[in-house]
Amino acid sequence: MPWKDTMRRVVRQSKFRHVFGQAVKNDQCYDDIRVSRVTWDSSFCAVNPRFVAIIIEASGGGAFLVLPLHKTGRIDKSYPTVCGHTGPVLDIDWCPHNDQVIASGSEDCTVMVWQIPENGLTLSLTEPVVILEGHSKRVGIVAWHPTARNVLLSAGCDNAIIIWNVGTGEALINLDDMHSDMIYNVSWNRNGSLICTASKDKKVRVIDPRKQEIVAEKEKAHEGARPMRAIFLADGNVFTTGFSRMSERQLALWNPKNMQEPIALHEMDTSNGVLLPFYDPDTSIIYLCGKGDSSIRYFEITDESPYVHYLNTFSSKEPQRGMGYMPKRGLDVNKCEIARFFKLHERKCEPIIMTVPRKSDLFQDDLYPDTAGPEAALEAEEWFEGKSADPVLISLKHGYIPGKNRDLKVVKKNILDSKPTANKKCDLISVPKKTPDTASVQNEAKLDEILKEIKSIKDTICNQDERISKLEQQMAKIAA
Repeated sequence: MPWKDTMRRVVRQSKFRHVFGQAVKNDQCYDDIRVSRVTWDSSFCAVNPRFVAIIIEASGGGAFLVLPLHKTGRIDKSYPTVCGHTGPVLDIDWCPHNDQVIASGSEDCTVMVWQIPENGLTLSLTEPVVILEGHSKRVGIVAWHPTARNVLLSAGCDNAIIIWNVGTGEALINLDDMHSDMIYNVSWNRNGSLICTASKDKKVRVIDPRKQEIVAEKEKAHEGARPMRAIFLADGNVFTTGFSRMSERQLALWNPKNMQEPIALHEMDTSNGVLLPFYDPDTSIIYLCGKGDSSIRYFEITDESPYVHYLNTFSSKEPQRGMGYMPKRGLDVNKCEIARFFKLHERKCEPIIMTVPRKSDLFQDDLYPDTAGPEAALEAEEWFEGKSADPVLISLKHGYIPGKNRDLKVVKKNILDSKPTANKKCDLISVPKKTPDTASVQNEAKLDEILKEIKSIKDTICNQDERISKLEQQMAKIAA
């Protein structure tokens, strides 16, 4: 083979070979944040084109911060938080179809869905739009459906996965007998018809949640005992990270139609931090952020050997406690930005910008194919009835301008009302003031209770007043 050909094989052509990462200047960081110290392998941070949300240390409960993106600099200790959970918050996820709606899972066994005011919080938020109760142990994973409105998945340490219709507050699918051990992570595929999971029993499973059946599984996807991760790629393949028997970190690529052998398997290093994968379906790049690492490695996935191509590493001095990943529509296309990370330190959050250097100022359409927009392709009811749809794509040619979001409305079904409501279209979650009759009965009882208490306190005050005036009269006599 001629020398030139071998060279061409060694130096693979890719427009992403020169991607470089850069941390923003200090004044563009979010400072003085007490990042959560909970020992849980989630990313602790979620971002969208409007807000950055960060799980923080909270005394006597669980809380997270929600900051408008422009609110950089030192964050005051008295800055309002989202603090309705009674136990530490373990995972948060922004709704892909409404930039003001965020879900949180907690050690208190509940999932809560919150509506953030358009300009951010001015007071602490303690009342969620809806509380989703169904897990018997702490909830460590929450993940919104990529294309159906108001469909939310949660996974708990009870080894159960529940899929909720947030618009009605109901658990519609409960997968509680598929995992015999702790679920490390859950990932939806591109159109949300399948999920894949990585579990402590070292199995990677591909599950059809509506048929409630396991479509494919691989035992010992990674031999090591430490936590694994599994995510779906746009082409339907599954990418995993884990550890070898010798505790080396590995990454692998699998075809769910034949899970016998991986398409590719690479050993990386012997560090012991769990690798969190972040995937960009538009560019087929995977970014790996190890918890406790101080670097982000990135790889391009192609359909030619060796399939997973190492591109580069962004290194910094400080180790990361967690990481947020901006959806594509939140990036600055004029600066050829292809990814933005929000790296959590012990006391701050530092944005890191990944760019492809280009000389031209024109829109680079090869870097920005149409990407998933904020419009849902399906209503919740349609998905639960069996429909699937790919994301609704938008062009980023003129940048993304966030539109106005509808309020989240939750219409709780009256259990006494047995009329079928499956065909009703459910508007994006918002809470009606009327609640079922049981609630109004409870409210009346509570009101009576309060009135009684007020009356008894008033009676006590009257008695005390009389007693005081008698004592004063006695004092007057003695003094005279």
